[in-house]
Amino acid sequence: MRILKPLAQRLLYGLLSLLLVSVVTFWASEQIGDVAVILAGEKASPETVVRIRHSLGLDQPAPVRYGRYLNNAVHGDFGMSFHGTHEPVKDIIARDLPMTARIAFMAILLSAIVGIFLGTVAGVYQNRFQDRAVLIVSTLGVTLPNFVLAPFLVYFFCLKMDRLPQTWEQNRVAADYMYLILPVVVLSARPAALLTRLTRASFIDTMQQEYIRLAIAKGVPRMRLIVRHALRNAILPVVTAIGTSFGFLLTGSFVVENFFGLPGLGKETIEAISKRDVMVVQACVFVTGAMFIVVNLIVDILLPILDPRIREAQI
Repeated sequence: MRILKPLAQRLLYGLLSLLLVSVVTFWASEQIGDVAVILAGEKASPETVVRIRHSLGLDQPAPVRYGRYLNNAVHGDFGMSFHGTHEPVKDIIARDLPMTARIAFMAILLSAIVGIFLGTVAGVYQNRFQDRAVLIVSTLGVTLPNFVLAPFLVYFFCLKMDRLPQTWEQNRVAADYMYLILPVVVLSARPAALLTRLTRASFIDTMQQEYIRLAIAKGVPRMRLIVRHALRNAILPVVTAIGTSFGFLLTGSFVVENFFGLPGLGKETIEAISKRDVMVVQACVFVTGAMFIVVNLIVDILLPILDPRIREAQI
């Protein structure tokens, strides 16, 4: 039963973090401008603006408006969009969230696989050609921003070789993942490079531990030593970093979705900011923050499972 206590604490921290996200989101949306003026138009009469402000409850104090916003958000009600067909915001989220979640989880999976593999190779062949090659590639991955890497890959694979679609097309079926290859590669490049360097450093440090030297002295086969002893312990800080990297992927998706024309939360948020559609901005940022918190909560739950020492310390 004692192991439930740290899990409950992490859940509480997650809820508090989500509450903080809601406060920041509400405050930021307040800075966009007077919603009543946005809806009525700049040429509207003062009486019209006052009437709209009263109908939306914008004439109430900020704490009251925040309480109403938080209560509605908890129940999945994010209001109505101020533009276009005045579509319910929850319908916009339901339509765009799957795309953002899909490319984010595919990117984190790709970055974890590539990062752990290349980091292990670099650690095994420390200070040799393989290690230097991996370090060069990872340095490029860290330094190249998304808005530089994306046009380069589009030019090479889409225009020059004509192997991949350049942008998402409205009539594509959901099962066609060809249009996701470049966005996922661009989005995962920097996290993969960071995880590569972290895995390498952790692997080298693990290989210097006393129990590894003892296993070598006992004649444990090299592959078994690497996979079952060294990598198993070296991967623990990498798991923690994967949760942190997910936040970068969510923010990076804003750029990637707009560049490739993907109908996700990132593209929707940018469009809502340009139109000053406060309700959509609030909902998109709130849902994005919730996704980040949930992923990190899952990572916190996985760590005691992967490392018995953490589980014993909690008990």
